[in-house]
Amino acid sequence: MAQAPAVTTEAHASSLGYSYSLPSDWDVIGSPTLSDLKQQAQQSASSEDEKKGVACVDIALTARHGDPVSVIVVVQLPFDCFGQAMSTKDLPGFAQGAAEGIKQSFDISDPIYGDYKLGTHSMWAERAKGTPKGHPEIPPYTVEISCTLLKKGAVCWMAMAANDATLKVFETSAATLEDDPPAALVSATAFDKKPEP
Repeated sequence: MAQAPAVTTEAHASSLGYSYSLPSDWDVIGSPTLSDLKQQAQQSASSEDEKKGVACVDIALTARHGDPVSVIVVVQLPFDCFGQAMSTKDLPGFAQGAAEGIKQSFDISDPIYGDYKLGTHSMWAERAKGTPKGHPEIPPYTVEISCTLLKKGAVCWMAMAANDATLKVFETSAATLEDDPPAALVSATAFDKKPEP
């Protein structure tokens, strides 16, 4: 009986103190320009802190896989650019702000929320259905986001998954946060309880 080939993974590390490993058959693409998105977000920002945050956010990783294509994006906010650190009480607000960015490209419905621990780090998560704007004929994607705070910055992992297999890759790929041991990015129980958004 033939064995399936082992899938190798490739770790993508950030100077903010985390890494995320994806299967090597995912195509890592050059980060798209954020200038248009940042300009839109700057115009809709409701405070100076929000405007400063938008200016400092950068895309650490963009990867694509399959047909129809699924996409995983990692965005980060370095605190040295932002000018201040965030605390755990700031995590839901930051995460919801990051989730708002997805609404530029997708019509979102049926969101559920979760929180869990990844090692010593508190995580905030949202999962929803997302249909590409202007394309109601396309079957909905599962859109999922998971965010945390580190000593040097805040980070969110976002998936636009066309099927359950790519959603599973997003959730079970290993993340290493600072000194914690590697673990699956999203806990299997992350969405068991539904905290208020």
